[in-house]
Amino acid sequence: MNKQDGWLTRAAPAKLNLFLHITEQRDDGMHCLQTIFQFLDYGDDISARCRQDDVISLQDDILGLSDDNLVVRAAKLLQQASQTQLGADIRLNKRLPAGGGLGGGSSDAATTLVILNQIWQCGLSASQLADLGLKLGADVPIFVHGHAAWAEGVGEQFTPVNPPEPWYLVVKPDVEVSTGEIFSISQLTRDCPPITIRDFLAGHASNVCEPIVRQRYPGVDKALNWLGKHAKASMTGTGSCIFAAFDSKQQAEAVQEKLPNNWQSFVAKGCNHSPLYKDEAAES
Repeated sequence: MNKQDGWLTRAAPAKLNLFLHITEQRDDGMHCLQTIFQFLDYGDDISARCRQDDVISLQDDILGLSDDNLVVRAAKLLQQASQTQLGADIRLNKRLPAGGGLGGGSSDAATTLVILNQIWQCGLSASQLADLGLKLGADVPIFVHGHAAWAEGVGEQFTPVNPPEPWYLVVKPDVEVSTGEIFSISQLTRDCPPITIRDFLAGHASNVCEPIVRQRYPGVDKALNWLGKHAKASMTGTGSCIFAAFDSKQQAEAVQEKLPNNWQSFVAKGCNHSPLYKDEAAES
């Protein structure tokens, strides 16, 4: 939707990890995990328009982004894979905080692949785009496929699921957490027994990164303690964002109004179908 002057805009939604277990560390250093990804109706926006040369231009670059940025890397990866001679002007409307565990970079990359596949008329399937996205990051394929999923392996093996879609209050204390740092800590639990979806629904799941992050980042610990007084509070990914589920938007907003002023926050609806493709459906 939102076509104007040749620009095509798509949502790049946030995700939550509803739990996160690590079952083993492979010989190559990668971690095998179990998690559930669910989208939110809140996130970044990506806009792009086609160029007749092969230039990839990221405009409105107020964040100082470079060729290492996932949006640019995604565009160049698709350009190479499709052997197109076309380029693109791309705009990134950034709302999601860095270092929050909301998947912003991966979502931006996935949405870039989907948009450019359309405007360049590459004709790649979702599975082909997901395979490309995996080269950019383990979370990218789930954003390409666009359905809430039970994920295993390094995050690339997933099964569509339909957990409840509550309203979430998402809180980001004034902290950025390095995923690489957390996964490098020796005390991190890496031998969780595999569980089933039924186990998760019965409440037998947690985020194994949370104790480590709470110990090393007092701001996250404080936020979890505060939000936990109002509802069950959890950390998404390796943090620093935390979340709690509510039955209604009004309940979530009532708690949000009480938040300390130095914490960022937003209220969003859980979505089992990605807003990325809601935009696409509205166009057709």
